[in-house]
Amino acid sequence: MADLEISERIDALRSTYGDIRQVVDPEALSQRIEELNEQAAEPGLWDDSERAQKVTSQLSHAKSQLNKVESVGQRIDDLEVLVELANEEDDAASKHEAEHELEQLQKAVDDLEVQTLLNGEYDERGAVVTIRAGAGGVDAADFAEMLLRQYTRWADHHGLKPTILDTSYAEEAGIKSATFEIDDPYLFGKLSVEAGTHRLVRMSPFNSAGKRQTSFAAVEVVPLVAPTEHIDIPDAEIRVDVFRSSGPGGQSVNTTDSAVRITHLPTGIVVSCQNEKSQIQNRAAALRVLQSRLLEIRRQEEEATKKGLAGDIKASWGDQMRSYVLAPYQMVKDLRTGYEVNNPDDVFDGDLDGFISAGIRWRKGSARQDS
Repeated sequence: MADLEISERIDALRSTYGDIRQVVDPEALSQRIEELNEQAAEPGLWDDSERAQKVTSQLSHAKSQLNKVESVGQRIDDLEVLVELANEEDDAASKHEAEHELEQLQKAVDDLEVQTLLNGEYDERGAVVTIRAGAGGVDAADFAEMLLRQYTRWADHHGLKPTILDTSYAEEAGIKSATFEIDDPYLFGKLSVEAGTHRLVRMSPFNSAGKRQTSFAAVEVVPLVAPTEHIDIPDAEIRVDVFRSSGPGGQSVNTTDSAVRITHLPTGIVVSCQNEKSQIQNRAAALRVLQSRLLEIRRQEEEATKKGLAGDIKASWGDQMRSYVLAPYQMVKDLRTGYEVNNPDDVFDGDLDGFISAGIRWRKGSARQDS
């Protein structure tokens, strides 16, 4: 890499980093950390567990954010010194090290830039994700299972542990639906851009004639309800059914009626949970998911009121947000952002960061246009 080229890239990196610092404002963030430290040290803090958890959570996030910003700034300084020494001594090994560090720094700065865009009301929460097979028969059920693996693989790549709450298996192959949650900061802000209708085009392995098949699956993402948060759901508004947990092909997972299905009568929302062995645990988990969905409905209603919007978005041919094409060519393309890759295997193996980053930037740009 030419000296001038790497210097220009470092200058561009520093410029972007400067914009990030203006948004984050490390000085104000440091002051906020001091205030939260004082609150956390109050003797009677844990007399109010809800406030205590809020304070400690905010303190942990603020410290982490400040550390990331300052660490990246120090790495840019160190990189400039490394490049200067490498150029003076014409050291090929040092230049290679500088190039590698520049690539890593670019990723870190990109991540920081995306993080500054996650400032929605619920963006900092964990996420509850539900995947449902749509039109396309057995291919759609298989596609839904492919998406479930895709998101769990993405979580694995980031050291996250998704908890599967419920899976409804299809008769021939794949799944009718699945729900999982990931309790980690800013997961809702990131994964919410994945919500919508996904389309798969491929030569169907379930079609004896080997014809090309189009199938659909819907992805729903709602913010995880905080442990101390309460959304009042009167007992009269829910119906609770219990049933026996089952696996693929109807194989029994256990011999007790421990799985729980909760129907919210006013909205028609149905939530099932069979991951836990205990009926009590499954009921608590199902209620948590129901509260998350009611919270998302409330958020959407508030947003619709603010923007004066009305009507529902239907999962249909004209409404897909991403296409996964395996035949006659190979491509995955987000139809909102235009972001695309030509290796679907990597995407299905969890390589979603590019799509998520593009989606977050697209959402912010759309919000500016609407305002």
